[in-house]
Amino acid sequence: MAECGFSALALGLATPALAQTTTPAPSTATSANAGPDIVVTGSLIRGSRKDGAIPIDVISSADTAKQGSPSLVELLKALPTSNGVLGDSNQFDSRSQGAEGIATINLRGLGPQRTLVLLNSKRLVSAGNGIPSVDINLIPQAAIGRIEILKDGAAATYGSDAVAGVVNFFTRTEQEGFLVSGSYKLIKNDPGDYDISASYGHHGNGFRVLVAAGYQTRGELLARDRKFAIRPYTDNPEGGFTGGGNPATFLALGPTGAPITGLQPDASCAVVGGFVTALNRCATQYSAYDSLVDTERRGQAYVEVGIDVAPNIEFEISALYGRSTVPHYRTSPSYILTQSPSSVSGITQSGFFVPTTNPGLIQYRAQNPTAIPATSIGVLFPTLLYRPFLAGGNPLFASDPNDPGASVGSRKSESERFTAQLSGKLTGALDFNINATYHHYYRYIDGFDSFGDRVQLALRGLGGPNCNITANTPGLNGCQYLNPFGNAIQSNLATGAANPNYVASVANTADLAQWFFVKSFSATDTSLFVAEASISGRTGLTLPGGDVQFGVGGQYRRETYSVLYGNNNNLALNPCRESPVTGNIGACTPNQGSLLNPPATGALAFLGTNRNAKASGDVFAGYGEIQAPIFDSLNVQLSARYERYSGNVGSTFDPQGRIRFQATPWLAFRAGAGTTFRGPRNENLDPGSVTSLQLIGTSFRPVDVFGNVALKPESSTNYSGGVLLKFGGFNASVDYFRYELTNSIVFEPVAGIVNTLFANAANCADPAFAALRQRFQFNDGGGVSGAGTCRVANISRLRTQVINGAGVKNSGLDFAANYRGDFGNVRFGIGANATYTIEYKTADQSVEGVIVQRAFDAAGKLNFQTTAYPVPKIKGQAYIDLGAGIFDGRLSGTYIDSYHDQRADTNSGPFRPREDLPGNPTLLQGANIPSFFTADFTLRVKLPHRTTLSLSVLNIFDRDPSFARLDYNYDPFTGSALKRNYKLGLSSKF
Repeated sequence: MAECGFSALALGLATPALAQTTTPAPSTATSANAGPDIVVTGSLIRGSRKDGAIPIDVISSADTAKQGSPSLVELLKALPTSNGVLGDSNQFDSRSQGAEGIATINLRGLGPQRTLVLLNSKRLVSAGNGIPSVDINLIPQAAIGRIEILKDGAAATYGSDAVAGVVNFFTRTEQEGFLVSGSYKLIKNDPGDYDISASYGHHGNGFRVLVAAGYQTRGELLARDRKFAIRPYTDNPEGGFTGGGNPATFLALGPTGAPITGLQPDASCAVVGGFVTALNRCATQYSAYDSLVDTERRGQAYVEVGIDVAPNIEFEISALYGRSTVPHYRTSPSYILTQSPSSVSGITQSGFFVPTTNPGLIQYRAQNPTAIPATSIGVLFPTLLYRPFLAGGNPLFASDPNDPGASVGSRKSESERFTAQLSGKLTGALDFNINATYHHYYRYIDGFDSFGDRVQLALRGLGGPNCNITANTPGLNGCQYLNPFGNAIQSNLATGAANPNYVASVANTADLAQWFFVKSFSATDTSLFVAEASISGRTGLTLPGGDVQFGVGGQYRRETYSVLYGNNNNLALNPCRESPVTGNIGACTPNQGSLLNPPATGALAFLGTNRNAKASGDVFAGYGEIQAPIFDSLNVQLSARYERYSGNVGSTFDPQGRIRFQATPWLAFRAGAGTTFRGPRNENLDPGSVTSLQLIGTSFRPVDVFGNVALKPESSTNYSGGVLLKFGGFNASVDYFRYELTNSIVFEPVAGIVNTLFANAANCADPAFAALRQRFQFNDGGGVSGAGTCRVANISRLRTQVINGAGVKNSGLDFAANYRGDFGNVRFGIGANATYTIEYKTADQSVEGVIVQRAFDAAGKLNFQTTAYPVPKIKGQAYIDLGAGIFDGRLSGTYIDSYHDQRADTNSGPFRPREDLPGNPTLLQGANIPSFFTADFTLRVKLPHRTTLSLSVLNIFDRDPSFARLDYNYDPFTGSALKRNYKLGLSSKF
């Protein structure tokens, strides 16, 4: 790609070792015009000394062009200082659900919400997804010239969110003329990725301008097109299998309505790809209908104009627009039914009743004469063991040529950002900066779910858009039957497995599916307004090392949040199962609900419904900094910031000190200490709830996550220290980092709550666990909090909350070394960088007075359903550059250390003896997730007319991602599903 420009943000992050600043400096400018030895991030002061004390990686476009342009997600995952990256399809983890098309940065694995992301040193609004974080996909990638990564807390300089560090994207202000570039990535079983961008820059005569636009597409990769992603049940029961599928499991009811048989799997279970367990249940696989990589289409447009309005004073404005879409997000053909039908639907059993008049049942009995006793009045599909469609696909989507039968939704994001800045010199010794930023982000997601009562009505023959339910004529006068049996399935649309039991006359229709399988959506708006003014310069005091400099300023921020829900999933319109929209007439008492008082769960059977919400908040801040060059060899930086929040959140005060000592011309030391903080988001302070889907037992269950008006800012005390070496063309550094978080803002850990309550059968009746039990709704409890049979398999819903949680201690070492030199006509470079996480210790976490998550060290762990992300202990990269004449080549490698799935350490995890498999074996595969190494190669050729051609081979050895006991059989936060792929790029300047 282009030597002087980013056709994609990805160019900036693949090999930070190249631009590792081993003698990093605080800011010497507020403009991105700063040269390669000048670091802007981390200081308020213009004209600071270069020998600063801040651990920063500077990643320039000139360096990263040598490696081609790996995708953004690949680069972020490979960055040694980052763990738990959002960007690939990962719909089964609550931290990434609904975030398709969004990409984040997660320094130290402390969570993307703890990494502050800036554009030209100004804040960006957070996306309206579950984990508040900046969507990097909508940064103007075609305009980015370099990236600075501050690998330490910086709240004293920047305020809230800069706990783990700061990532600052800078646009190119030095570009002159046009730059056009494009690329195509060839991926097996995937349409491939496209990238095209164009930019124009000009500066001179007191005027500068940068105009840039880019468009990227990402091809869809289906799970079934990767062998590693679809495995047999006996290899990985957690690999996308559910006990609540279709074909399903049922029992026959006698004349009194009581069961007269035990649970039995549908006779078509195995022939269409299901697995009949030792518990005589049918387990079917939903992940075969999903995408490992979603189709993404996104573009950005950016304009930046600077005008010299007076000598040494510039007025600058910028405008950014970004848009991304995921046009066909794919998921299960339908979801499990976690709510039993209401009493007015015609059955009081805990499940879905199928009468003997149902044509599918009539056919099933004919095909299986001994399966259902003649005295049976029908069969019951217990709640949590049935969904309308799965293995055979959903007839509503059967005509989709790419993935027939999968339920399809969409995602859309739009971002508009405007800035204005007046900066320059007040006097020869004083600089000023006045700026304002407005940033708005819109997020829309939609999908489908079943009206549970309509499913029950259809099973009784009263389904379909033309049915007059009150006439009670099952199967007649426009009324249709829903067939819940396998004989309605012609074949497994995902695998092609044919069903010999299929009978066309009892197949389900698309219009019936459309009647009960309805669309829901949410539309979220977040906005940020920032106004700021600062003064910096010389104090008039002089020390042996030079002038003492200062910076002071004030800032006002206002953030807003609002969310609107569609009619079908809006509690104000459909508060209960028996709402009129389901076609039923019954009493419904809407209930606002709270953490311990179950809210009305709406008419949808799985996803649940929510209420519209709106929140806003203001922040006032004041800050200051001193740069004191004690000697030529000793520099000290002191800074502090005060922030006051509106409402009951309170205020914070955060000081920080840094020091750098140049011991010899080739040896230097640096160190720092200070406090950082993160204020609660407005959406977390709202007392309402949102619903996530999390694995509980063997199936996904809805988990309501409530806000908390009592949240306070979290804080961290950070320490760092490093050694820097420089010999000619050789640079190296070793830095120690340590974070000590208190009052961390986290979601209560689902796995800990479930495992604690059900660790012992006696806990359900123990008064000490009574409040914890009240968090659950059980299938046979009639929707009453804590009522019903208290066991894991019977959980229908769980309520959790955002809290100020347990303390966290995170520490480790960053290593970097590189050498560059010329040997005759041969250009040579070699380098490596790595991060070693020493510890990531989380203290005991309590919920309702019970410790639900014992203190643990997350370093080297998968951390499934805990308060931490996956954190391999070691991540590293290395490269070798060779160039001669018009050719430049780079061979690089990325290493991710093995890590452990701690669920293997307890019988409550998925590694317990499997009662669902013959012989009760313990499946140990996946307890340790193997290390992963990939090698990449890029060749660049400089052609005439300032044109550059690049060819990259990524994952040369075609490695599968490391196996993990997750739905896709790998960890999407860490690994890549692409395997070997090729990229061709072309750029031209004129």
